[in-house]
Amino acid sequence: MCGGKGTRMESVQEKLLLKYKKPVVQHVISALEESGCFTKIICATSRNAPKTAEFVRGLGMQTIETGGNGYVEDLSEALKNFSEHVFVVSGDLALLDSEIVQKIVNHFEGRQPWASVLASKKFLDLVGVKPEYLVIYDGKECAFTGISIVNPRDVVDMKSVRESYIIIDDKRVAINLNTKRDFELLGTA
Repeated sequence: MCGGKGTRMESVQEKLLLKYKKPVVQHVISALEESGCFTKIICATSRNAPKTAEFVRGLGMQTIETGGNGYVEDLSEALKNFSEHVFVVSGDLALLDSEIVQKIVNHFEGRQPWASVLASKKFLDLVGVKPEYLVIYDGKECAFTGISIVNPRDVVDMKSVRESYIIIDDKRVAINLNTKRDFELLGTA
């Protein structure tokens, strides 16, 4: 997912093109490629981030243009293009690497229509991440990391499906870039 507005970042540059060694979205693409887990990698882009769309196409990535109406709406639109399980990842996880991608894929059992990766609030507090939205899972306060594995055949227009969760307290999935403060955290990670 790489078509967001990035308004909370308050930057004139598109968020996914901010550099942490290399552009943030390139870290995510590299992690997916190097994991060896996927037959194809497709970037969901929108008019909100035209330079990001141009950049990922320049890397040889296939893109799907979404309406740019928000994460949930864009994800719903993108999922209509698939009939097999999809590893959904936000393009702003600069610390993502192939090892953690493999761990998530190996943990997935394939029976759930939707499995999301969470990080516990306790861990997020330790690394300095301030989540905006929390859910209670397994008696713990947790936040979504921006990673899910979805069976699009079981999801119709994002209607309610039974979602399962995996808690992974690891900075590689916990630090996503939503604010300038999050970007500063990368330097300490």
